[in-house]
Amino acid sequence: MQTTLKTKVTLIGEGLHSGRPARITLMPAPADSGIVFRRTDAVTGSPIVPARWDATEHVPLCTRLVNADGVTVSTVEHVMAALAGLGVHNVRIEVSGPEVPILDGSAAPFVRAVLKAGIQRLYVPLRVLRVCKPVEVREGNAVARLEPAAELRLDFEIDFEDAAIGHQRYSLNMANGAFVRELCDSRTFCRLSDVAYMRAHGLALGGTMDNAVVVEGEKVLSPGGLRHADEPVRHKMLDALGDLSLAGAPILGRYTGIRAGHTLTNRLVRELMATPGAAEWTVSDARMAARLPGVGVRLADLAEVA
Repeated sequence: MQTTLKTKVTLIGEGLHSGRPARITLMPAPADSGIVFRRTDAVTGSPIVPARWDATEHVPLCTRLVNADGVTVSTVEHVMAALAGLGVHNVRIEVSGPEVPILDGSAAPFVRAVLKAGIQRLYVPLRVLRVCKPVEVREGNAVARLEPAAELRLDFEIDFEDAAIGHQRYSLNMANGAFVRELCDSRTFCRLSDVAYMRAHGLALGGTMDNAVVVEGEKVLSPGGLRHADEPVRHKMLDALGDLSLAGAPILGRYTGIRAGHTLTNRLVRELMATPGAAEWTVSDARMAARLPGVGVRLADLAEVA
């Protein structure tokens, strides 16, 4: 069945790329409304920006949504991952500016806020998107693929020259609150050599050692080090879940990402939607619902990791 929040929650921080103060409020929404953003500062055009795969535009280093009037919301992937990982299907999200606050660089602050607010069952059937045959997109040595599976499974592989990251691979069945326990506290990351370049191009202006894992060679420069030995690949999986959730419903299928990023995962969802017979919409029954992300998750699950 579909869900929403029991009450609204507000978080305040800075945008990762803009460095500007930002406020985000997650509010209950009725069944079948999905996830929708509203720019509270918009003065021209519609302030409503749908969280949907066909409302994205390519930008470096994050996922940006845009409506027909050109109103945008950037860096939506962490809050979207939190909602998908908790199995929350209907939320109105108000944002005070063009970017969702980065907070600690992970999805854990959003997860904590939602679990404290409580999740409300709406007793309305939930549609899911079942992958029926494999689809794949490539760009250079990067690959993103979806194939049939009984549950949502994420497999990811990354390879960086910096020894602090190196080659990492992780696989996870997303059922039974796995997102909260295994992925949600993993932070965005970058190499120190990339920081000057990004800032020279107007990116990561709000990035600090407190909201990103920064590495240089063998060293992890961020205070406290890594939350997981393989935190970077876990964060890439977190991002992938947020980007997959823009399909508009839970996906049943196996996602494989090899050096994939936001743009490639969005291209994959577009390919899934455009390929005849690649996916079908179906109503979740009890057995299917038991395999979806978020079922049975508790606040105590978060306390174990963050």
